[in-house]
Amino acid sequence: MGDIIGDLNRRRGRILGMNPKDGIQQVEAEVPMSEMTKYATDLRSMTQAKGSFKLTFERYEELPAQMATKVIEQAKKDAEEEK
Repeated sequence: MGDIIGDLNRRRGRILGMNPKDGIQQVEAEVPMSEMTKYATDLRSMTQAKGSFKLTFERYEELPAQMATKVIEQAKKDAEEEK
């Protein structure tokens, strides 16, 4: 459980709760979609292929300022390359 929670925190996730359910431990968290691209592979590695997850869209949220700056700079660079 510690590895999974640590991984979700590293992905900018918010842990909402941990619930025991039918003999398993269920972690409920909100994580940005952009951070979940390779999560299935990482989860299988952490749980010896026993873990599973369900991904659903919850809402849009503002990007942190430091990350927004990087995205804007990359978009400007890409636009200049297209010219």
